[in-house]
Amino acid sequence: MEKIICQGCGAEIQTEDPNAVGYAPASALEREDIICKRCFRLKHYNEVQDVDLTDDDFLRMLNDIGAMNGIIVKVIDIFDFNGSFINGLPRFTGEKPIILVGNKVDLLPKSINPNKVKQWMRRSAKELGLKVSDVFLVSAKSGTGMKEVAEGIESLRRNKDVYVVGCTNVGKSTFINHLIHETTGEKEAITTSYFPGTTLGFIDIPLDEKSSLFDTPGIINHHQMAHYVSEKDLKVITPQKEIKPKVYQLNEGQTLYFGGLARFDFEKGEKSSFVCYFSNDLMIHRTKLEKADELYKNHVGEMLTPPSPEAVEQLPTLQPKTFHVEEGKTDIVFSGLGWVTVPEGGVTITAHIPEGVRVSLRPSLI
Repeated sequence: MEKIICQGCGAEIQTEDPNAVGYAPASALEREDIICKRCFRLKHYNEVQDVDLTDDDFLRMLNDIGAMNGIIVKVIDIFDFNGSFINGLPRFTGEKPIILVGNKVDLLPKSINPNKVKQWMRRSAKELGLKVSDVFLVSAKSGTGMKEVAEGIESLRRNKDVYVVGCTNVGKSTFINHLIHETTGEKEAITTSYFPGTTLGFIDIPLDEKSSLFDTPGIINHHQMAHYVSEKDLKVITPQKEIKPKVYQLNEGQTLYFGGLARFDFEKGEKSSFVCYFSNDLMIHRTKLEKADELYKNHVGEMLTPPSPEAVEQLPTLQPKTFHVEEGKTDIVFSGLGWVTVPEGGVTITAHIPEGVRVSLRPSLI
């Protein structure tokens, strides 16, 4: 029997096991455009279904790129740079040219200087071991910057293949859909969604007679918040429009809760203004440090939401990590959730985050 590939995610279509990758009912094989049940549910009902693929499967696919002749386009979520960065990418890319694309630029406050953000991205990538040939800022959702990145890819690739890589949930498939639409006029070529792990195989999109653009599976970074919350709560914490920074004047011994998903304790220092960059839909609650544990115990899933009431039991226990910020404007980053800018040094902060999710320091982005 001839191999049939799902037009949405690139998985091989099979009709035997409803719980395995690529399942479609036999009746679906009669359609002109064949997609698996998972992509059908995603496309028509915005419903995501889990599939049985391991991290090793994803990495094995990414490893295949190393043997190919082409350029790499690495898409990161500018709102979650560190969380969406694939560590160890040079192992897979060899000496291939790399274009770094910061997606979701429309989420950042408009007062930000784009050139400074690009410089920051280039410097941060270098610190993480990745030397890039060029940097672009785009919004795959609105199309901002897509013409520039398409021209940048074309000038660098010199008739070679293009491999687009990224973590789950960075908007990679939406980015590729936009690229295809820019060049061919075709819409919705790849399944897109809010949810991690949409693309399950290499999707081959011809650029000309000799070369192709390949969409690759999203790598799952388990330290991102997206993997610890329900689908309903993910929509709340995923920003949909420009972030409105919220400023809190805190005295020593005060706490901020970001829903019930994370907590920020101002342990020590002079009264300061802390700037919070999170989804506009995420509620922030201020309390005294001495009352913080009791507040969480009594109100998580109610006043402190997300998590929604039905998802409280699934959320890992919040774990503390203490930072001493010596000097300079610094961001405390909650991976996949947002960040708090500490205006100056001489403060001690304890961040609480679900076990498994990363919290880190970086020089201030803004």
